[in-house]
Amino acid sequence: MTKDLSSFEKRIGVVFNDKDLLQQVFVHRSYLNEHKSFPLEHNERLEFLGDAVLELIVTEYLYKKFPNPEGDLTNWRSALVRGEMIAQIAVRLGMNDYLFLSHGESQSTGKSRNLILANAFEALIGAMYLGHGYETTQRFIQEQLVPELELIQRDELHIDAKSRFQELIQDRLSVTPTYTVLSEDGPDHDKQFTVGVYVGSELRGSGDGSSKQRAEQAAAQSALERERASTIE
Repeated sequence: MTKDLSSFEKRIGVVFNDKDLLQQVFVHRSYLNEHKSFPLEHNERLEFLGDAVLELIVTEYLYKKFPNPEGDLTNWRSALVRGEMIAQIAVRLGMNDYLFLSHGESQSTGKSRNLILANAFEALIGAMYLGHGYETTQRFIQEQLVPELELIQRDELHIDAKSRFQELIQDRLSVTPTYTVLSEDGPDHDKQFTVGVYVGSELRGSGDGSSKQRAEQAAAQSALERERASTIE
């Protein structure tokens, strides 16, 4: 069973000649486990391609736009392409409405659903690159994602979350936060890590990522947001 994606094409401003390629963007691996006869593959290969294309286009934009040193550009790029950011763009584009998910995954929320959406967004970039080339994909990313850079720079979201949390805790308590892997899920080629950040024996935040380093950053960001919320209260 396919879905009518014409309204989505209008929303993104790109009409695909190959409709199956666009459909594949939304096919999660779990759906095929329950629908063996579904004619399309899951979106992981497109995601693999889209991840590389997204990083290249953002890197080129930052290099041409800003004379800043490499460290600044790297941090801005990381903030733009991180999973939480691109998941927000996917939600804004209404990608939730078109996902092909198993019954179990269709009930997912929070971090689990954000990960699925981030992967689908990267798959969309991969499909757009295959179907329409570099310039169309570049224009789409500059319209949909690059404007978030202003917020990143204004709120200093590009500053390494682990460094910020460590400085905060050392200033307040004169101790160094520690990170522990709480769980690992998925096959070796697509493993997801959940990491917790501790101050002493107290869990201050947790985060997910496709590597331990990314999960640690997500955990630190979670801890910072928790600290910020408690300060406001």
